[in-house]
Parts: sequence; structure tokens; C-alpha cells
Amino acid sequence: MLYRVRGAILIGIFLVSIISWPRPTSVTYFPHTDSGDALFDYFKQVVTFHPLNKVGNVIDYNYGNPKVWYALITLLYVDILDTTGTLYSMAKFAGLRDPVTLDFEGSTAAYCVDAFSISMGALVEGGKTGITAMVVGIAFFISIFFAPIFASIPPWATGGALIIVGSLMIRNVREINWDYIGDAVPAFITLIIIPLSYNIAYGLIAGVLTYLAINFIPWAIRKLTRDRIVPPNYDASEEWVIPPGSIFPFWILKLTGRTQAADEGLVLEERYHRGSVDTASQDHVNGGTINTMEKSPMDSL
Repeated sequence: MLYRVRGAILIGIFLVSIISWPRPTSVTYFPHTDSGDALFDYFKQVVTFHPLNKVGNVIDYNYGNPKVWYALITLLYVDILDTTGTLYSMAKFAGLRDPVTLDFEGSTAAYCVDAFSISMGALVEGGKTGITAMVVGIAFFISIFFAPIFASIPPWATGGALIIVGSLMIRNVREINWDYIGDAVPAFITLIIIPLSYNIAYGLIAGVLTYLAINFIPWAIRKLTRDRIVPPNYDASEEWVIPPGSIFPFWILKLTGRTQAADEGLVLEERYHRGSVDTASQDHVNGGTINTMEKSPMDSL
């Protein structure tokens, strides 16, 4: 990757895997043990397919059972938070977010379908369209039949790739407002909880709750004292605002005939905003140099 070799991450994974497959080595993935013999017997099948016979029968469709709704709600919020973390981090890294609305094209469809296949490695290689997801989806389908091969890739082969992906994603932390504790601590809690819990949703929940706990008390005191008691560096806090646009998806605005009003509002907002791309997302394109241009009102029109 240092020399921008295409597919460097995949080359590294396959190279380490091939080195780990021969049994008479000290780094083999198939040691001469009972578990190693079982893994090697499965690996030798190369191609196999196991039909799903009983998976659907174990699902309880009795929606009168409170446990069913508990499971649905749990899966819903976990899926929404996981999807949000993945979608927006990838869109930010690729520089696809709108500088005014902070949204990206096709976000509604992505949330509704939730069947995207995006990887940081694909973005680094230049993939920024739906064709990337389609190719990855086809590759996943093919891998079903070659499960013995892909299941035999050792964890130390993919561990290095995860470190590289993490180093690419961590660059966004420099845009966090570290000057105000009410913004810095929730962001830090989110960064720590995600890897420790192995779950994006848990990290986001911890960050949101921490943000509310830290910022609600100063806000309430400021309101009760009519701005007489405020933190010393309260002015350094990042203002929380709702981006221009609408909380409703495009198709609802289309049905209600409100798309024209929403578009007019965006044009008015763009006249007073500077058109720029995400700074942390474009360093890999510009070699670390960020170029921004002042956007005139005529450019927005």
C-alpha cells in the first residue's frame, strides 16, 4: 500500500494464508492435533455446499409474545446504529457527503435495503459507486461454494488488514473538538467502547449517553441561571445544529409535494456556506494537502 499497489491488502492476506496452509511448518494453520486434523479435512473438500433445512423453522413468528418484540426492537436499534456508523464513515472517507446537508446521495435507499457491501480497502482502491458493492456481493455468493478455502484463512492473515483499515479510519479523530470536554470525552468514550465491546452500536450508545450526561447539566444550569453560570470555555463547544433539509426521506417529501420547498431552502443555505469537502476524507487523494475554495452564490445556483 505504501507504493499504491492495487489489491495490496488482498495480496497480503492470500500470501500469509498460503504460507500457513502447509502442515509441516511451525506456522501452519493445521497442526497435527485433533482440531487441526478436523480443520484440514474440511480444507481438503475445497468445494462444498450445505443446504439450509431447519434454520427457518426455529424462528418464532408469534408477535403476541413480548419476547419477539424485544428481539425485534433490539435488532432494529443495533442495525440502525451499525449501519449509521458504517455508512457515514465510508461516505466521509470517500468525500461523498454534501458539505451543507452532511448527507450523501442514495442514503435513504442504503438505509432501507441495508444490504450494502463496503470496505475501506475498496475505497482506497478507488471504488466509490454501487458497482463496488455489486462486485463484492457477487464475490460473497461465489465464496459460499468455496467455504472450505475461505474458512481456512487464518486470523493472523486478516489481522494485519484490520490494523491497516483502522489506521485509515482513525484520521477522522483530528476533526473532533478536543478543546471542549463536553465534546472530547463522548468522542473518546465512543472510540474506546467500539473495539473493547466488538460492537459499533454499543460504542455509539455509550457516546450518546455520555454526551447527554456531560452536556445536559451545564445546559440546565445555564438556563436556570439565565446565562450567569456557564463553564469557562463554553464558547469552545461545538454548536449542535440540525443540518438543513428535512428529517423525512425523499419519497415522503415527493408524495406530500414538499420537495420544491426543501430544495429552495437548501439553495438559500448554500449561499451562506463555504463549499468544501471533508478534510479528513480527501487526504488520501490530495497527498495530505487540503484545497478549499470559496463558493459564490452563483455557484450554488
